[in-house]
Amino acid sequence: MRPSRRDKAERSSSVDLAALADYVEQFPSRTVVLLGDFVADEFRFGEISRVSREAPVLILRHRETQVLPGGGANAANNLSALGARVLPVTVVGDDAAADALIAHFKSKGVNVSGIVRVKGRTTPTKTRYLAGWAHTVSQQVLRVDREPQPLPPATQQKVGKLLQAKLRSADALAVSDYGFGAASPELVRRVTSRHKNLTVTLDARYHMALYAKAGVTAATPNEGELETLHHTSIGRDLEELERCGRTTLSEMKLKALIVTRGRDGMTLFERSGRVYHISIHGSSQAVDVTGAGDTVLAAYTLALASGASFLEAAHLANIAGGLVVMKRGTATVSREELLEAIRREAAGESS
Repeated sequence: MRPSRRDKAERSSSVDLAALADYVEQFPSRTVVLLGDFVADEFRFGEISRVSREAPVLILRHRETQVLPGGGANAANNLSALGARVLPVTVVGDDAAADALIAHFKSKGVNVSGIVRVKGRTTPTKTRYLAGWAHTVSQQVLRVDREPQPLPPATQQKVGKLLQAKLRSADALAVSDYGFGAASPELVRRVTSRHKNLTVTLDARYHMALYAKAGVTAATPNEGELETLHHTSIGRDLEELERCGRTTLSEMKLKALIVTRGRDGMTLFERSGRVYHISIHGSSQAVDVTGAGDTVLAAYTLALASGASFLEAAHLANIAGGLVVMKRGTATVSREELLEAIRREAAGESS
């Protein structure tokens, strides 16, 4: 039977697993500046006690509350877990959510001098209420988001100065734009004009196209974000995926574009014209995809900063993403976990 176009692409996307492990070993010697929106992912767990007599809703008996780094904070957390020296540049409020995020990063030994606190500002917070019976897995029943007002010009200027200072010792810049104002195309454009050879990666939830002239090296949208950008539906249509990917790569003047596709893995587009379809790592039955894009951004950025090719970096990011979706909640992948996964895959190929 004649091999399909996808089969050919997947066969040609193989990489040397020993080389991948070598790159991961270099992660602790790399410094990455993370510019982006810090979000507090708050999880409130409760046990279902009864149904309210006031309205047909469940009453939860509160058990515990957890606050974890989300958004750009999750990307920074993943960079730290992978062993890198991460320098976050962001804006938070003067509330309890900001206290929790800063305390978390201090406990990890992360330099928090690039985190700007603004009096009266709300730290972006996503509160998820999870309910369950005793000895059962809790399910999310409600999410409440708290969002801040636009950043004042004075704060934007302060962020710009901090970013310039942090980049002096950086091997790469990762941009995590969740739409809350800490990152902007104008700011990235200004710093890349002064740092011509800097590796810049981008994960933008909204308006990715506005970064077209910002000097971005590579972007990592998911398939849904690519569909929104091009007002289309991709699904199983690889030709439509490749049309959208090539168009985005060209219009944004990127060297590489990764499109994450859930259970369909990821697709890498390179400026050279090469397209690689990379199968999902591990199980296609994800436990929780929350924050998986942040893990992909972190692993891909670190791999490029360590000298990996775009294809090698994509494979590392794919493995990291496959590991993190098997964990519940907003999670990270450690350098040790990534190395162990590479070794298992290498052992599988040699057996």
